[in-house]
Amino acid sequence: MVKKIFLLAVLTAALAFAKGPVYELRTYTAADGKLDALKARFKNDTIRIFKKHGMESVGYWVPEDPDKSKNTLIYILKHPSREEAEKHWTDFQNDPEWKKVSAESEANGKLVLKVERIWLDPTEFSMMK
Repeated sequence: MVKKIFLLAVLTAALAFAKGPVYELRTYTAADGKLDALKARFKNDTIRIFKKHGMESVGYWVPEDPDKSKNTLIYILKHPSREEAEKHWTDFQNDPEWKKVSAESEANGKLVLKVERIWLDPTEFSMMK
């Protein structure tokens, strides 16, 4: 009985992992004084490289909160599935163009101090479905 419950749990998790689309909410905390450089990197290069690897940009935001608006960039990506998202990220991080862009943009220090990621599934009543 325990074996059946375990197998059911594994199958349920695998199906949830593979279904799509999934949305990825990412929050970047920029190093002091580096938010504009981070936004420029996204605008000039990152979004284009994301697209090359099947990563669909939904939107990019800076909080209205006065303190967080100085160092926070929030964005959402759409992926066909969680499994594809992981592949997209691996391909993106190994892309020679990205490595070059990243190195050049961080020649005077890291742009990002912290990255937070949350996976989102749209509800049945969501306009994103």
